Amino acid sequence: QVQVVESGGGSVQAGGSLKLSCAASGFTFSRYCMGWFRQAPGKEPEEVASIHPDAGTRYADSVKGRLTISRDNAENTLYLQMNSLQPEDTAMYYCARARWPGGRSCPVNRGDFGAWGQGTQVAVSS
Repeated sequence: QVQVVESGGGSVQAGGSLKLSCAASGFTFSRYCMGWFRQAPGKEPEEVASIHPDAGTRYADSVKGRLTISRDNAENTLYLQMNSLQPEDTAMYYCARARWPGGRSCPVNRGDFGAWGQGTQVAVSS
């Protein structure tokens, strides 16, 4: 069945780095938009970044220049390189697959992503 499993979270000090991974299985990874989302306590989930099958990317304004999304289609793995982390980046991070393959661009609505993982916690201290 469709499955995505996140890993790589942890606790770092402000200015530090982490690299999250998302291992995908049960579907043709290379055909789907993939996204990273995060949810901080008491806040709504927000999209952090997404990547199209053609490797085109989209980022939230708050993370541009600090976080980089990438994918390895041969390994069915999605990545999020996180640099210059700040306390406001503290959240549970989830990866998700778009509900449908292809498309000219990745979905803009969170509801159009499905197959969510269990998440990996990122904590940034000041």
